[in-house]
Amino acid sequence: KKVIDSGYLTLGPFVKEFENKVAHYIGVKFAIATTSATTALSLSLAALGIGDGDEVLVSDFTHLATGNVVIDRGAKPVLVDINLDTLSIDLNDLKKKITKKTKVVIVVDPFGFPANLGEIEKLIKEKGIGFIEDAATSIGAKADGRMCGSFGAAGCFSFHPRKTVTTGEGGMITTNDSVIAEEARLLRNHGGSLEGKNNIYTFRKAGFNYRMSDLQAVLGIAQMRKIADLIEKRKKLADLYKELLSDEPLIKFQRRVEGSRVVYQSLVVLLDGKVNRNIVIEEMKNKGIETTLGTYALHAQPAYQRFGYKPRDLKNSYEAFSQSLALPLHSHLSKEDVKYICENLMEVLKRHYE
Repeated sequence: KKVIDSGYLTLGPFVKEFENKVAHYIGVKFAIATTSATTALSLSLAALGIGDGDEVLVSDFTHLATGNVVIDRGAKPVLVDINLDTLSIDLNDLKKKITKKTKVVIVVDPFGFPANLGEIEKLIKEKGIGFIEDAATSIGAKADGRMCGSFGAAGCFSFHPRKTVTTGEGGMITTNDSVIAEEARLLRNHGGSLEGKNNIYTFRKAGFNYRMSDLQAVLGIAQMRKIADLIEKRKKLADLYKELLSDEPLIKFQRRVEGSRVVYQSLVVLLDGKVNRNIVIEEMKNKGIETTLGTYALHAQPAYQRFGYKPRDLKNSYEAFSQSLALPLHSHLSKEDVKYICENLMEVLKRHYE
C-alpha cells in the first residue's frame, strides 16, 4: 500500500532499501537490483566489457541462463565439466581450459552449495581474468568464511519463486567494485542518467530495461527480515531427508566443499546409473509427488551444438544431467510430507531396481 500510495512503482525508495539490505547481508559495498539473475549476469558481463569474439568459461551443469547470457553478448561459451561429488565446477578441467583468449569465468554455486570459491578466486587473480559468481541459488551460503556473492568481480542472485528469498521474479548484482556498480546501474536503465538542474535523462550508452519494481522490492525486504528462519527450515527438512534415505544404496547426496556452509535452495540427489531417472519422475508424479531433474548439461542442449559440442562430451556433467533428481523442498513442507515422499521414493526404487 505504501508503494502504491507513494507513486514510485519502479526504482523507488524500496528498491534502494532492498539493495542496501542485501549489500549489508552479503558484506559488500554495492548491490544493484535487476529483473532476474539472468539480467544480473548479463549486466555483469556488459560492465566487464565482454562482447563479440570473447571467450567466457562457464560451469556446464547449470540452468541455460548461465550460458545464454554469454551468447547474447556475442561471446563464445567454453564449457567446463563438474565434480560428481559436489556438482560444482571441476578445478582441473577449469585450469586446462583457461587460455589467452579467456576473458571471464562464470562459476555456479549449484543448489545452494558453494563452489570452491576461494581457490578459484586465487587462480583467476593469478591469470588476470574476470570472475563472476553465479550465486543464483546461494544467498546465505558461505565459503572460506565469506558470504556467497562476495567473490570475484560480481555475484549474481536470483529471487525466483524456487529460491530461498523470492520477489516473484527478480535478481541482484553484488560487488565491491565501484566501476562495475556504476556501469551496471547505468546500463540497467537504458544507459541513461539524470543530469543538469532539470534532471533530464542523458543516455550515455545503449542500455537495457532491467529495472526492479518497488512492488517486488517490498517482498524482498520482508523476506530478508526472516532469511535466517527460511534457511533453517530448509536445513532441517534436508537433514530429515538424509536421515530417512541414508540406507538407500541407489541414492547419493551432494557433498559440500570443505569449509563451506550450504543453504539447500534445492535438495538434489544422484541416482545410481542403473536407475532410469525419468521413470522415477513419472512414477512419483503418479503418486502425487512432483520431482524433476536437477538441472541441465549445457553442452548436451541443441542450442550449444553450434559451438562444437555433442552430448556426453563432458562426462560428469552429462551423468548429473541424466541421473540427478530434485526432491520437493520448501518452507511449508512438513515432516510428514518428507516421510511420505521418502517412503514412496524407496518403494519405486525397490520395485524397479532391486
